[in-house]
Formats: sequence, C-alpha cells, structure tokens
Amino acid sequence: MGQIFSMVRDGLVSLASRMGTERDKAASVFYAQPILTDEQIIAAYRGSWLPRKIIDIPALDSCRKWRNWQAAGDQIGLIEAEERRLNLRGKVLEASTKARLFGGAALFIGTDDSDPALPLDMEAVGKGGLKHLTVLTRRQLAAGDMDGDPASEWYGKPKFYTLTGANGTQVVIHPSRLVIFRGVMTPNEEFGGMGNHAWGESVLAATFDAIKNADSTAANIASLVFEAKIDIIRVPQFSANIGNQAYEDAVLRRYTLANAIKGVNGTLILDAEEEYDSKGAPLSGLTDILMAFMQIVAGAADIPVTRLLGQSPAGLNATGAADMKNYHDRIQAIQELDYTPAMARLDECLIRSATGARDPAIYSSWAPLEQMSEKERADIFKTKAEAARALFGSTAGGEIIARQALSEALVNAFVEDGSLPGLEAAMKASDQSEHAAQPKLASDPIEERNVLSM
Repeated sequence: MGQIFSMVRDGLVSLASRMGTERDKAASVFYAQPILTDEQIIAAYRGSWLPRKIIDIPALDSCRKWRNWQAAGDQIGLIEAEERRLNLRGKVLEASTKARLFGGAALFIGTDDSDPALPLDMEAVGKGGLKHLTVLTRRQLAAGDMDGDPASEWYGKPKFYTLTGANGTQVVIHPSRLVIFRGVMTPNEEFGGMGNHAWGESVLAATFDAIKNADSTAANIASLVFEAKIDIIRVPQFSANIGNQAYEDAVLRRYTLANAIKGVNGTLILDAEEEYDSKGAPLSGLTDILMAFMQIVAGAADIPVTRLLGQSPAGLNATGAADMKNYHDRIQAIQELDYTPAMARLDECLIRSATGARDPAIYSSWAPLEQMSEKERADIFKTKAEAARALFGSTAGGEIIARQALSEALVNAFVEDGSLPGLEAAMKASDQSEHAAQPKLASDPIEERNVLSM
C-alpha cells in the first residue's frame, strides 16, 4: 500500500528507513566518557594555540576590567592599594586560568593565624593582617573527607584539604582559608569517581575533539600547499633502468642540476626525448572548510569567532556586536555567580586589612567589559542632568517631582552606572558631617547641595 509503518518505543522506529533498528547506520553511535590526563592537558596547552586561547581568553576577560569599589573618603584608595600590594588581580587571573586548565585551583588566604587547619576568623583580621595569597592547583591540594552534615556550611564539600610540601610534609588546610575556583562541573561523585566532589574538570575535556579536528585540518591544508604544484618529467626507459645504481645516481645528478638551473635562470633544460608537465592541486574552498571547523571550536568553547581568532566580523554590514554582547553577558555571569561567592571571605579580610575595620557601607561591583569612551560617558552624564533639570522646571504650576526626591533618584542613577565612583559613600559622610555641625538646621542638607543646581 506504499505506507511507512512506524512504532514508538523509547524512540521513533521506521521500518522503511531502518531508523532506530539494528540496521540503522547511527545505531552504533554512542558517547564515551572522555579521558584526558594531566600530561595530555599540559601538552595541548603548551603545544597548540587553540587550547591555550580557549583557556586564557575567558579567564583574562573576567579580570580585565576588574571591580569598582564604593566607599567613603580615602577608603577606596586604601582598598585598591591593598589589592595591588597582594597582587590580587594577578592571583585571581592565575587561579582562574589554572582552574579552567586543570579543573580546579585555589587561593590560600595567608593571615597572622599560625594554624591553617583551624577555621578562618575574619573578625580577627586587623589592618595589614592579610599577609599573602598563594595559588594552588588541584594537583597540589588533596581533598579530604566529604562533609555529610546537611546543616553544615560545607555540606557536599571537603572538610579539609591537604597540601604536600616540597620536603614531603603534610599541611592540613581548613576550607574557609581557600578561595576555590572550579573548572567545568562534573557529575556527582557516584558517577564521576572519587575526588570529584572537590573539583571540576578541565575545559578542554569537552572541546578536545573539536580542537583536534581543527588542528588536523589546518595541518593537512598546510601540507597540501606544499603539494599545490608538482612537476612531472617523463624519462624514457626509466622503469627498466631503475635497478641500476649507476643509472639512479646519474638521474639524481641530472635533475638536481636541472632544478638548480631552473631556480637560478627560470629555465628548465631537458633532453629532446624527455617530457615535462606541471599539475596543481585545487585550493579553492579550503578556507571555508577550515573556518567551518574553527566555528565548531568557537561554539564548543563558547567564545565568539571574532574574539577567538582576533579577526573582523565577516559578511555584509556585519559588526559582531550581538555575539560580543552575548559573550560579555556570559563573562559577567561567571563574575557574579562564580567569582563573587568564592571571594566573599577574601573580600571581608581585604577590607579589614586595608582599612582596619569593616564599614558595612563598603561594597564592590564588577566593571562592565565594554567600556564607553570618556566623551560618551560625559554625554550621558550631561543628558541625565539636563533631563532632571527639565523635570524639575517643566511646569509653571509647580514641580512634577519633588526636588529632594529627584535629587536622590539622580544620585542613585549616578551611583548605579558608576559615573561618579564613591559618590554614595561621600554623600553619606557629608550628611553625617552636616548633621553633626548643624543639628537644628531646618532645611535638608541633600536639598542644600542638590546636584540639579549645578
């Protein structure tokens, strides 16, 4: 009847195309667990530019613009100076890079405490109390027993880590003293093997096949370039005399001399009975094939091709802005969801070590990756200020929005977009100073110095 009968079991089965049956060409296709040793990871990172860029680019972009601090007075300068003293930015970059490469790394928070096996007491960190930050990888830190108490902060994580020193000594470190950076998430311990509750796996594990295919394609194309032009010379009785050593030597001398003359003069001298021909291999379309493999690598690494290869967007009216925006959103998500929670204890120690106390008004935010120029920033600032003035004086009968409320909203806008770093803390400090100096002043101090009057 010409009908195709199909049945629905665990999947679609077609008797006509044999899809889903034992004779289906895809029936033998399955996924195997990738096995990537540390030696393979190191060899790939050192020997190929694609694995190196896949590891380095997101880690570098996550730390490239760093953070903006909001604090009062000279506290911002103190905190930034403390970050420079500890090389915090460089240490986070190193740890995040090694975490992506090996599957895990950590920053050891070095304080005045003598016993690293005890929990870190952040309240005890005084000015200058943060002594050093040390980068350690999962190859150096061995995870201890997993905490099985659901009420514990460290549930599902190691209760301790063990560091093996150069002389073989074992140092036990409490997890509160470590800023843990993990690689790609792995399945649970019962599926992934022992030790996976502490670390992730290398970013290269899932991208390795795509990288190898791209590298192999590039290498084959490079070999093909050397074979793009082949000279063919037909020699009479060549096969019949090839077993004669004297003849072989004479032929080699003959064509070595012919190639030398051709290279110098551009003229090939041949015997009248010899025939010369040249054939070229077609190279058209190879660039498209290679770029297709590169796009697969970019998709596997979740990095835009323009960023991975450092090239301009291709195509009519192509800018690559959408791809870069999605990529920047991903980096921002890594900063907010991975780095910020991991660095929470370190930041508490950093603030106390820089200022000697913990002002609850101090906080930080990650700077946007795509920065505006100074002119664009100034134009936006001017536009917001002019819009606020227009709202305040747009009606003859009265204010649309109260002067004080509009002033506070404008200040909040400047604080949120980072136009004036430190503005919020500076205004709070100014309010406290004015109230202390003039406790019975009737007018509102915010209204007195309203930014709308500028």
